Amino acid sequence: MHTRLIPVLLLACTALVPATASAQQTINFSLGLFTPRGADARVAGDVLNANTTFLFFEVKDFKSASIGGEWLVPFGEFFEGGVGIGFSRKTVPTVYTAFEDNFGEEIQQELRLRQVPISFTVRALPLGQSNAFQPYIGAGLVVTNWRYAEFGDFVDFGTTGFPVFPASYVATGTATGPVVLGGIRFGGETLTAGGEIRYHKAEGNLSSDFAGNKIDLGGWIYNFTIGVRFGR
Repeated sequence: MHTRLIPVLLLACTALVPATASAQQTINFSLGLFTPRGADARVAGDVLNANTTFLFFEVKDFKSASIGGEWLVPFGEFFEGGVGIGFSRKTVPTVYTAFEDNFGEEIQQELRLRQVPISFTVRALPLGQSNAFQPYIGAGLVVTNWRYAEFGDFVDFGTTGFPVFPASYVATGTATGPVVLGGIRFGGETLTAGGEIRYHKAEGNLSSDFAGNKIDLGGWIYNFTIGVRFGR
């Protein structure tokens, strides 16, 4: 259902551009922090929650730097549409909590999550586009390309003696979900600067190679933004 909305949103953005060609558009650049949803709020079957039962790490270890860019097009004085893309990746080293190898050494793994969210949003600016102080709220759809990997040494719990073997497991996919945001922007003629908070929700499916059958991709992004304005 969410996937069918993407062409509609793209068509809407395309239709708005000619009507607002005389208004200032903005290319936004963002630098921030992605914080995943907490262990108690994650989707049922989440692989990170499952892994914490036998590996030494916490879900919050997947906090990561986030970068992004967005094209904002105003329509009217109090609204604007946006299409943006972001990137975050985090590798978390870990070990088994209750097992060692035959030499008494820790059994080590690394877990890696990469996300590339593409967002389609509409914002409302209560004070208008022409005000230098511009608080805003918005909502829309996010389409997230993701990759989750586990690599290192693994314990074969299905074999007598629990042998240890090296391996890597990788899952990729695209997930859609809602995104909401709010922020404050200080606008000039050619540059803008501000801060923003985003929350998005999405989940991916995993195979039986993993301890969980889902990967929760949701979380908060805290951004510092700088924008370049053009057109009139």
